[in-house]
Amino acid sequence: MINIHEIYQSIQGESTLAGMPCTFVRLAGCPLRCTYCDTLQAIPFDSGEGMAIEDVVAQVSAWENPLVLVTGGEPLAQRTCIELLQKLLATGAIVQLETSGALDISAVPIAVRKVLDIKTPGSGEEKRNRWENLQYLQAHDEIKFVLTNQADYVWAKRVIEERLKDASATILLSPCWGTLNPEDLCTWVLQDKLPVRMQLQMHKVIWGADKTGV
Repeated sequence: MINIHEIYQSIQGESTLAGMPCTFVRLAGCPLRCTYCDTLQAIPFDSGEGMAIEDVVAQVSAWENPLVLVTGGEPLAQRTCIELLQKLLATGAIVQLETSGALDISAVPIAVRKVLDIKTPGSGEEKRNRWENLQYLQAHDEIKFVLTNQADYVWAKRVIEERLKDASATILLSPCWGTLNPEDLCTWVLQDKLPVRMQLQMHKVIWGADKTGV
């Protein structure tokens, strides 16, 4: 069994796979409290419904989307998440996992495309970063920074230079929606010639910031 907040299909709004038709499997519960969290409804561990993993996989398979994203909440806070990931891989779909990086990712199957969200000072959860996780990232994985202001950008730049110099994973910089002007971030990235990819949240551009289930 696994506690599911919601399952729905949309397009992937973030990551290097943005724009792909995607089935979202949102797990309930998160031990973090990021200041900019846009899925507050999924934070409580009792915000979901217990489902058999086989039933989750059956629902995902029925939609036949080429991409599946397991997200949250914090999906790795549920011990059965690893089993879910393994069974989703067996369907033949591309499987992404979006995780805060505050929990151990060593047991995540290598074939899963991990999106590791490094917490900036502006998130309020900087101390929760588990830096040991960086050693488990592969070339198909991604490292994401959500930036709330220029101080977050300067902090992220230092982390990239000191910790991610030899990283094979793609590095993503995301301006916090409604807080950091994307134009400013673009200017800083170009000035500093950072080896990163800037991204916007495509789903919010399409449906608006407050729309859920998209």
